[in-house]
Amino acid sequence: MGPFDFIESPWLEKQNIVPQADDGMVIAKGTFGGKACCVAAIEGAFQGGSMGEVSGAKMAAMLELALEDAEAGNPPLVILCLETGGVRLQEANLGLAAIADIHSAIAKLRRHTPVVGLITGTVGCFGGMSIAAGLCSYLVVTKEARLGLNGPQVIEQEAGITEYDSKDKPFIWSMTGGEIRYETGFADELAVDDVDAVRTAIAKCFAVKVAKRCTDFNTGVSRNIAIQHVNATDRALIAVNHHRHVVALHHFKKAHHVAVRGFHSAAQAIIAIKRIGNGLFLQWCGRR
Repeated sequence: MGPFDFIESPWLEKQNIVPQADDGMVIAKGTFGGKACCVAAIEGAFQGGSMGEVSGAKMAAMLELALEDAEAGNPPLVILCLETGGVRLQEANLGLAAIADIHSAIAKLRRHTPVVGLITGTVGCFGGMSIAAGLCSYLVVTKEARLGLNGPQVIEQEAGITEYDSKDKPFIWSMTGGEIRYETGFADELAVDDVDAVRTAIAKCFAVKVAKRCTDFNTGVSRNIAIQHVNATDRALIAVNHHRHVVALHHFKKAHHVAVRGFHSAAQAIIAIKRIGNGLFLQWCGRR
């Protein structure tokens, strides 16, 4: 698909919905900090940023082309601007298939180059695209952003208004807002809603050099670990990145059984973790 092909979704008019020439997905290639960069931006104002056959194919194709460049020795930086409620219900399985392609492409691409997800608007990021956000190497959010698998209306419908009132905005943001997602480790950077601040947060993610592959001391299963911040007080922000389905380590201090015992070089870090969650034991991290 070329930039002037103006391919519209063939399914929206059947639902009396006016289609859009870019199907709510803008793809761009340029530079970030002097390095080649690919950007996919979802337009939250069009159909709630929902992912259909065409828009999903555009993002998946961009990621796959970036993967080809990376495998050829020219890895671009990748930014995904996520403002989406998930799959477009009018396109059902076709939209879900496109989202699955996006998941697969992110998982392959991040082996070669960082993929940074960005959530800034009040539409947030939900449904299958919240999994895409979790698959990103790093995630940047603003206080106004939201992140969750199910949206407030869906939860209210299933659990009842007494359990989850979708109109109670302070409550919703206290559960799925950008600030709480950052504090609980589901996002890597929290930025104010400002272009320069967001750019700085993204640059900080791209500047992270320590990416490790560790072994689960209990099961021997290989897992990706990103040691993102260590300071003099032995406070470590660590994300267990086994396809980012579950972030098992968030903010821990030495008193919580995480101690950084040595940072000998960029090539290795030794971490002692007594016990996390359901029996996850980690002892040593080496270069990927």
